[in-house]
Amino acid sequence: MPVVEMRGIVKRFGAIAACDGIDFDIQPGEVHALLGENGAGKTTLMRLLYGLFNADAGEILVDGSPVALSSPSVAIAHGIGMVHQHFLLVPTMSVLENYALGRSSLTSSVPRAISREQAESVRSRYGLWVDPDRLVHDLPVGLQQRVEIIRSLCQGASVLILDEPTAVLTPQEANELFHGLKAFAEAGNSVVFISHKLKEVMAVSDRVTVLRRGKVVEEVTTSDTSVDELAAMMTGHWTPTQFHRGTSAPGPVTLSARGIYVLDDEGRPSVRDLDFDVHAGEILGVAGVDGNGQSEMTQALWGLRPLMAGTVKLGGVDITRASVRERVRRGIGHIPDDRNRWGLFLQLRISDNLTSERLEEPRFSSWGVVRRTAIDAHAHDLVQRFEIVPPDINALTGALSGGNQQKVVVARAVSHDPQVVIASHPTRGLDVMAADFVRRAIVAERDRGAAVLLVSADLDEVLAISDRVAVMYEGRFVGTVNPATTSLAEVGLLMAGIHQGTTTKRSDAGVEIDPVDLL
Repeated sequence: MPVVEMRGIVKRFGAIAACDGIDFDIQPGEVHALLGENGAGKTTLMRLLYGLFNADAGEILVDGSPVALSSPSVAIAHGIGMVHQHFLLVPTMSVLENYALGRSSLTSSVPRAISREQAESVRSRYGLWVDPDRLVHDLPVGLQQRVEIIRSLCQGASVLILDEPTAVLTPQEANELFHGLKAFAEAGNSVVFISHKLKEVMAVSDRVTVLRRGKVVEEVTTSDTSVDELAAMMTGHWTPTQFHRGTSAPGPVTLSARGIYVLDDEGRPSVRDLDFDVHAGEILGVAGVDGNGQSEMTQALWGLRPLMAGTVKLGGVDITRASVRERVRRGIGHIPDDRNRWGLFLQLRISDNLTSERLEEPRFSSWGVVRRTAIDAHAHDLVQRFEIVPPDINALTGALSGGNQQKVVVARAVSHDPQVVIASHPTRGLDVMAADFVRRAIVAERDRGAAVLLVSADLDEVLAISDRVAVMYEGRFVGTVNPATTSLAEVGLLMAGIHQGTTTKRSDAGVEIDPVDLL
């Protein structure tokens, strides 16, 4: 009997049916992957199961009995826990205090004692452990995710929902997570695993359900399918091919940084004495776990964040103190890591977003008067070229799917044939088809002769399309490697701050492990 069964689930947002009559079940002792393109309904379905949304129709059964999961606390009481893409931790509290959140009183010794005992039980059963006395803000992001998982298990979760759980992990940390999930399932519990990374789905899951436009289109046993078949199920018509970045022909240095220091939002050094060059006609990939200075670095290069020290040059010209507008004019295109915060005006039309950085050009305005015909013609060309759907330049950008919003950002960044393209997490959260399109657009810019700085937490992506890869750790580049001759394991070790020749590291539990053996 399924531990959870969802029957005929419907959830609408206005005229859009995010879930349209979905049947979904979770068996005890399995890792069940949930796949689909952006907007397919995966996260909405799981938020319904966790009590964050209420269904418009359908029913949910737990252990065969209908239940009304009206809130997360009710879901937790029925043994359902969820670890979100953005962690719900209190960074100024200790790990133990975060475990105790939601219990009767943080000042009482009872919940603290229970939490410590339960955390020790999780450690012994599943190999998941974090020092309970450390402050959360002192933990690397991979361990913060582990705190979220352990907290759910301490609350008694027997069904654990993980939404894109490896986006912030090194390959070694991802493998440790997979081992823990397997052990959790083998103990008779269940996992729902949401991911766009098909190789991970094949590696960790027992069964896969594929959603498309709010409906279930396939349910398969993982051992009976393949990456290509899953991709075709997700899109309905597309199968990925092996990505070939081709041969680069690097030219002179186009973007140069020397001795740059950048502070984070709390005034702490985030980028420290960083030197690098990016040549025309090459892609320099920057690998690393989120939170090691990548965002601050790209924001400083774009002019959104000041440098505390150091210089930045574009084509030999010092642009250290240049404004964002001046950098655009001189030939920098930027794909920000957060398109909603930095990349788009969601309440404006597609055409307005596609020209928002260049309105002062005579082509698009004269004496303060906007040339609407020229703007619309330019936007129409980009919408066709970048296959933005719907191909309506008057549509509001906020009404587009995440993948098409990202295409708007990419199209604007490269529309003026920039000398340099700074691409920060350009495919984050995109489905396989949209991600493939964006990657090919980035390689096309390199082939045109642009210098491309690619920052991504997706190590497969960095290795697939970069000509050189620099690994960032605690605000510095700790190594630069050739992706054609470097293994995933070697880059993963650098991402964890472990240099070549180092064979062991100390885990948070104080146990010596060989990181290479984790892959």
